[in-house]
Parts: sequence; structure tokens; C-alpha cells
Amino acid sequence: MPGFHDTEIDKRSRGFQLALPLDLLRQTQQQAWELMVRTTLKDNPFYRQKFAGVDLRSVTPERFNELPFTTKSELMGEGTFAANLTYKPGRYTRLHRTSGTSGTPMMVLDTAEDWQHWIEGWQYVLDAADVGRKDRAVMAFSFGPFIGFWSAFDAAIARGLMVAPTGALSTAARLEMIQSIAATVIFCTPSYALHMAEVANQIDIDLTRTAVKKIIVAGEPGGSVPAIRSKIETAWKATVIDHAGASEVGPWGFPDADNKGLFVNETMCFAEVISLEDQSVIARSELPDFADAESGPLAELVLTTLERNGCPVVRYRTGDLVRPCNYPDAGFLFLHGGVLGRTDDMMIIRGVNVFPSSIEQIIRSFPEVAEYRLTAFRSGEMDQLKIEIESPQDLSADLAQQLQIRLGLRVDVETVATDMLPRFEAKGRRFIDQR
Repeated sequence: MPGFHDTEIDKRSRGFQLALPLDLLRQTQQQAWELMVRTTLKDNPFYRQKFAGVDLRSVTPERFNELPFTTKSELMGEGTFAANLTYKPGRYTRLHRTSGTSGTPMMVLDTAEDWQHWIEGWQYVLDAADVGRKDRAVMAFSFGPFIGFWSAFDAAIARGLMVAPTGALSTAARLEMIQSIAATVIFCTPSYALHMAEVANQIDIDLTRTAVKKIIVAGEPGGSVPAIRSKIETAWKATVIDHAGASEVGPWGFPDADNKGLFVNETMCFAEVISLEDQSVIARSELPDFADAESGPLAELVLTTLERNGCPVVRYRTGDLVRPCNYPDAGFLFLHGGVLGRTDDMMIIRGVNVFPSSIEQIIRSFPEVAEYRLTAFRSGEMDQLKIEIESPQDLSADLAQQLQIRLGLRVDVETVATDMLPRFEAKGRRFIDQR
């Protein structure tokens, strides 16, 4: 695949690839897959063992269901680094670690070439955000070993933005930086965008009077969730642009113009979706059109990298809960509402399937709620749910009523003291599972 840089012709190239008819897109993916089979998978110890006896040259992307899935537990392996490395560690230049949201963190390595793959993937996001050399960006991120916005930092520099890292700064100091350099773009998690707004209110900074026009978010569901996006946009008077990626895959998702969800960047990976009900692959021809997406199936996203040679993944179960559909005039798979949550976070509360992101959508419709915590626990043989909220007024009864109306579920809601609940800079961890 050719590289992408910040030129007008390359922007048209990215738009052109998005609009490729599905049959032409499949041809491009087939060529990339054949190259990966010839140059990468035959030398990768993990996949050489996993696919022993399989003639990968005869397997096309549309016949991937003949291959087994790859899971995160397999990639964890028993060594220091992820198990799917193609080369010896000395070949790699980047070391990062997964967030550990769903378990033990995993060390992931990238070659210089693979890191360029990350930077190129981010160009689609920056195109969607319409940012360029005229902009000044603040990376509101810790810059620890979690991969987070490291690749966004390099991608923004490659595009020509002025970029300010703020790893060691407090939230108040970050806000001062945003004001002093007249930053126009912020990169952060949805949780942290809301937390910065809360701190700004405490120290009398009017965010609507700053130069910030775009907030690019990632790391957790929220950027495509209307209630969360609206709360951020109201506080900052800026547009929220969603993005999705994974340490094991790369920056795979970028939004449509109307922020209705995310495209899967299928120049860089091959996407499949599997039914939550029976784990079968849902064919692209069986997916609803965009107009009917909200009534479409819930599924888990499965991705195969097509360019990341140093640590490839084939049929990787991301654990991301999505509602896939076909988007008008686009070959790329579209996920209505973006990433809706994690498949392993699904709860069955008194016979009702519940996802934390569905509850957050309802909670965030109450602008008075500053923070919340959701706890699942077991009472006898039944799963139960408790919600704690911080709010200047007691909204327990009102929120419980909305949960009952919209989810058909009775939930205990408690209003707690201000600043009792934790705040988050990286991924929010508001769901506590004690079952």
C-alpha cells in the first residue's frame, strides 16, 4: 500500500479509497493479503504454528471463516512480549503496553515501518477532523507506556501541526496551556474532555471562549454516543471527532461527516462481524443499509491486519460491540454509533441484556451529573446493578425512572457527595464488576 502524507492529492486518494466499490476494495485487500502471506506469515512463529497444515495461499479474505480466530489470551503468551512477533526483539523500535482494561497489560512492539502504518492510519482521522498546518494541538495525555495518543502525536507532527505534549501537567496546567498557545485542537479521551470541563468551571475558565474548535477523542466509547458528545460539545463549544484503534491492530476507525459512527479503515485491515447470538460471520450482503442500521444486529468486530508485518493479527476478536451496516457510496464497513461497548461487559439483569454504554447514554442525558459509577454484583442467583452519581441535586428518582422507561429495568440509584467518585485521564473505569 502507498504511504499517505498531507498533500491535497493524498487527501483525495483517501477519499477515493473510502468510496471504492466493494468488489474493487476486495481486490485491493486480496493483493495485500497475498503479499502478507508471502512475506510475513511464513516467517511468523506464532501463525506458522497456528496455521500448520493450512495452505494460506489458497485462502482469500472472503474465505477467512476457514481459519480459526485469534484471541487476546493467545497473544499474551508466556514471554515478556506479545506472542505474535515476526522478528527478534532487536528489529523493533517502539514498545508500548495495552491499557489492561480487560485484564493483564500486554507488551506490544512495532518496527519503524509498522509505526509508519500507525501514522498513515491517523491521517484518515485528521482528514475527517479537517485539521492541518494552520492548527495548534494539545495532547492531553499522560505519555506513559499505554499506546494511547503516541501515534496521534507523530501523525499530527507529520501533517505539520504545532503539537504540545502535556504528559506531566495537572489538569489546571493543561487548561492554561490550551489558553496560552491558543490551541485549536485537543486530543484526549471523552472522559478527560468532561473532566477538563469540570475543572475549568471550578477555576473560572470559560472554555467556550478559547480557540478550541475540534476535540479528537479515542480510548473508550463516547465520541459517537449522542448524549456524551453533546455534553462535551456544549461545554467546549467545539466539535467532537471520534476515533477507534487497538494496540494489537492500529488506528482502524474514523468518523463520517455527520458523526453517526465509524468507518473501518479497510485499506489497512480486513473487517468481519460475528453474531453475538451464534458466533457466525454475518455476510456484508446480509447487513442493513445505513438508514435501517439502528434496528440491525449487534455483533463483535473481528479484524485482520494487512500492513503491520512486525506483529500481524489474523481474524483477531477485538471484543468491541458494534452495530454494522452498509454506508451509501462507501465500500468500507460502517459501524453505526461507533464502538458501543465491550462484548465481555454485557450483563443479564433479571432477563434484560444490558451494556454499560447504554446506561451511560441515559446518565449523560442528565447534564447535572458530573460523574458516575456502575457496579454489578450478585445477590443469590441473580445479577444486580447499582449506580452512584455525583450531582448538585438529588436526581436518583428521576434517573431510576428513565432507566425503567428506556431499559425496562429497575436499578438502585444513589446520589453521593461531590468529588467522591474517581476522575480519569485515560480510559474511564466506571464499570465495576463484582460478580
